[in-house]
Amino acid sequence: MHLISPTKGRMTFDEMMKDIMGYITGLPSSSYKIIVGSDSQVMKGKTCFITAVIVHRLGKGARYYYRKRSHRKIKSLRQKIFFETALSLELGGQIAKRFAETGHDDLKVEIHIDVGTHGETKNLIREVVGMVTGSGFQAKIKPEAYGASSVADKHTK
Repeated sequence: MHLISPTKGRMTFDEMMKDIMGYITGLPSSSYKIIVGSDSQVMKGKTCFITAVIVHRLGKGARYYYRKRSHRKIKSLRQKIFFETALSLELGGQIAKRFAETGHDDLKVEIHIDVGTHGETKNLIREVVGMVTGSGFQAKIKPEAYGASSVADKHTK
């Protein structure tokens, strides 16, 4: 699996985790949020999925990484939202596992879902939030889901 850092370029999962830990241990007195969110866009007969990992140093900026995947065109909004959520859970689970293995289980991963109380996705909120919380993560929806609606969305275009 390869991810992209806008500042450092293409990286492996291990390189990303090393970079994240370096960022966190570089200023250990700060508080951090680890956020994973996905978004998608249909282009040229395919659906492009972006999953973003954001390390937010609260009050002092952030850095992020993203993974891009193409899939056959998915027309169903419900299917797209569930697939986005599953991609976020997959990467979030790998990150949480690595944190636990390295003694950093105090770092909690938050999953941002691209659904909100306005618009077509409002009927999916209960199901996808249940999917995320049932997997042991905290779920955020729009407008608080900036990991999906801003960061990941930026790279789907």
